Amino acid sequence: MEDLSERLDKMEEAIKKPSFRQSSGRANEVNYWVFDYPPERELEVRERIKYMKNRNSKGGEEFELVVFDLYDIIIDFLKENDFLEACYKFEKKKGLDRITKAISNSMKINDDDSLIVQYIKDNTPDNAIVFLTGVGKCFPILRSHKVLNNLHQAFVKAPVVMFFPGIYNEQELILFGEIKDDNYYRAFKLVK
Repeated sequence: MEDLSERLDKMEEAIKKPSFRQSSGRANEVNYWVFDYPPERELEVRERIKYMKNRNSKGGEEFELVVFDLYDIIIDFLKENDFLEACYKFEKKKGLDRITKAISNSMKINDDDSLIVQYIKDNTPDNAIVFLTGVGKCFPILRSHKVLNNLHQAFVKAPVVMFFPGIYNEQELILFGEIKDDNYYRAFKLVK
């Protein structure tokens, strides 16, 4: 595999091409992409995304780069609904599995009307490229395949790039070297 900074450079080049922003990906599939990287390089990836977003906000590019941190969306929802403190207590009392299920149910994460998908839809302007970050931070509350599958059902307005701290081979996601998420993905690896 190439050096991460070289792959990030190639990713930047790829998203700037007008063909990247067309309504469909390879073989007329949905225009969803995964950029995988070693989890220990998370901070480097975050810095590059921050740099790209800052540069894009100054104008001069033909698209608006919109970054959604999935973890931040979940935390903001919990804070807005005064659930955050209750979640801490509930997890301490009932455990991680129960709090994961409770948060998932309250945000409709597994449903077609997922609050995360709705948030992304409501906050994505026309002529945008969407970056999804925070996948590792919100595991196991939110599984990346759920976001991609639910977005696929309701969101085709802009290309989506999910940044995944692990390995993606276009068939399965491997997180932290051991957790396999082998659900079907309608997403392509952005830079090999």
